[in-house]
Amino acid sequence: MPGLLINRSPMPGLGLSMGITLTMLSLVVLGPIGALLAQGASYGLEGIWATVNRERVWAALELSFRLSFLAALFNLVFGVALAWVLVRYDFPGRRLVDAAVDLPFALPTAVAGIALTALYAPNGAFGALAKEFGLKIAYTQGGIFIALIFVGLPFVTRTVQPVIEEIDREVEEASATLGATRFTTLRRVIAPMLLPAALTGFALSLARAVGEYGSVIFIAGNIPLKTEIAPLLIVIQLEEFNYDGAAAIGIAMLAISFAMLLSINLIQIWSRRRIGDV
Repeated sequence: MPGLLINRSPMPGLGLSMGITLTMLSLVVLGPIGALLAQGASYGLEGIWATVNRERVWAALELSFRLSFLAALFNLVFGVALAWVLVRYDFPGRRLVDAAVDLPFALPTAVAGIALTALYAPNGAFGALAKEFGLKIAYTQGGIFIALIFVGLPFVTRTVQPVIEEIDREVEEASATLGATRFTTLRRVIAPMLLPAALTGFALSLARAVGEYGSVIFIAGNIPLKTEIAPLLIVIQLEEFNYDGAAAIGIAMLAISFAMLLSINLIQIWSRRRIGDV
């Protein structure tokens, strides 16, 4: 009996753990999604299609997903580079930069949107500089792109950073000893190790950007067919008490997001198998 007590895990049993997990998952994730789908089911496929199949809605969906994807790609490259610099190099102010990465997590999205608008408006610090070169950032798609980068960058950096910390420098030294160039070491040794975590960060950044509202709404301009994002259309439908229309647009966003994230997960599985084979 004492031996059995020693081997017991401090965590609760499978039944209790599974019950708690499924309950929380249902309350936080499955419940809201189920309510959205139930609202759409009551509206009917024809009603959903009639709501979505409008030029204004398609333009908003295309804008939201296109800029979210491009912002996530940008964050994938520069988020990994930032994580690498923070882990591998020691420089004055490194801890301050490391702490600043988490600002989008702590800063309310509305405050971030107001701050970005103040900076990139034509009379703002960066906006005035861009104006001298004939560029306009705020109230354009460029402003939306910057806002989406701002909110999504920490997801990539914080996901990749622990993986970089675990990579032994001796691996790079061994590669160099065997005659590999720095680029070859990066491509054949480092990149495969970082790819699964980088794709996870990319997926998180993409998911955050697609549904972002607060930090975008102030800098977007909200011009239909030009700078109007899909979440704004949902809010407009709710303000007009058109819950069926809001649910229809939400279901369209959910379907597109699910397809994109599924594709990313399949790429992650492929990359892990490839690393395992190597």
